[in-house]
Amino acid sequence: MRLGIFGTGYAGLVTSVGLAQLGHTVTAIDKNPDIIARLSDGVPTIHEPGLKELLTSNLDAGRLSFTTKAADAMGESQIVFVCVGTPPRADGRADLSQVEEVACTIAPMLDGYKLIVEKSTVPARTAYWIDSTIRRLAGPEREFDIASNPEFLREGTAVRDFLHPDRIVIGADSGRARSLLLDLYQSSFSCPIIVTSVTTAELIKQAANAFLATKISFINMVSDVCEKLDVDVAAVAKGIGLDPRIGGDFLRAGLGFGGSCLPKDVSALIKVAEHSGVDVGMLKEVERINTARIDRLLAKIERALWVLPNKVIGVLGVAFKSDTDDIRGAPSLGVIPRLHSMGARLHVYDPAAVRNFERLYPPNDRLTYVASVYDAAREADALVILTDWDEFRSLDFGRIRDAMHTPIVVDGRNLFEPPLMQAAGFEYYSLGRGDATLHQKPFRERV
Repeated sequence: MRLGIFGTGYAGLVTSVGLAQLGHTVTAIDKNPDIIARLSDGVPTIHEPGLKELLTSNLDAGRLSFTTKAADAMGESQIVFVCVGTPPRADGRADLSQVEEVACTIAPMLDGYKLIVEKSTVPARTAYWIDSTIRRLAGPEREFDIASNPEFLREGTAVRDFLHPDRIVIGADSGRARSLLLDLYQSSFSCPIIVTSVTTAELIKQAANAFLATKISFINMVSDVCEKLDVDVAAVAKGIGLDPRIGGDFLRAGLGFGGSCLPKDVSALIKVAEHSGVDVGMLKEVERINTARIDRLLAKIERALWVLPNKVIGVLGVAFKSDTDDIRGAPSLGVIPRLHSMGARLHVYDPAAVRNFERLYPPNDRLTYVASVYDAAREADALVILTDWDEFRSLDFGRIRDAMHTPIVVDGRNLFEPPLMQAAGFEYYSLGRGDATLHQKPFRERV
């Protein structure tokens, strides 16, 4: 099929590359000419394993192209996907201005039947407003349908998730729309394909993300209880996760959830439910627990270091999770500015996301971006782990310990076993597992 994609952000770019890889001819549009130039040269604008290789191969094969001209993306496309951003507004609702802009752009270009598909995560009933907007501007004689086909891509594994999905959800209210989307997917995937109404599909995505966020906040609440009872939350999570009704995924205690989807979708679902007169106090508590994780980590840092002004802290990780350069909703956005405001001197390292973080917080006399973990550890009074990069799991701890002023690690991701960190000579603080404070190396005088 010939397909048009509006938006080349995370969902849009992965969707474009993935559909081209399946053999379709894809034209993706973005208003930013610099982004289009980079993508046309085979340079990804996001960090995602496997993306560059597929981008290059599909450009070379002529199945994938990028443009700033909406007409090129519409052209002969049978299906047009809307993959633009829906960031949170100040009041917690989803900002749908980019979705409306696409609807207004599409309306005068309709020439013959088009299937317009929401891929962006949107509140339930958004399709109604897209349909209304297009009909107002295009006139009643234009033929089109609005459908919903939510993405379930996880940053860090998005390419794999697209090519090997666990399910596909198609929300369509007409036989023609259902048939087109089934034709698009059935021959390529053997996973379950769920066909629903448009509004149901919209709600499935928001409800799925809200449930995952709830699991994360639940285990973080349990981790707080574990600390009071001197119990290891990792053992509790393993014990309950083996129950097939619960499952072990998203039961890892730590700094909570972040990124571009879970915080936004929980907040947006709360607003949708409240507007419908439904009490969603449980979801508000999910948000509260998640926000409180930052305070809990900062309290551990203060407990470990006592006085923060002029203490050197190496910060490992600013991305919200590993294998991505995305900092949206990342704990680092709450931790680093507060440590800086308390007078700490920060040496910050991340394998992929430093450039994005640096745009928000340029370096200064107490905030330095470094090239490696070992640079972050040099003469540090403590290391603070904010992202669960695999690189951090395989460090030379002897080298790290010797480089530090005092071998203190405050681990917001529970990457290591406390007894092993004790044995390696560290004072180790984690979340929900008690604190290993033995074998502290004496302070050295600063030169």
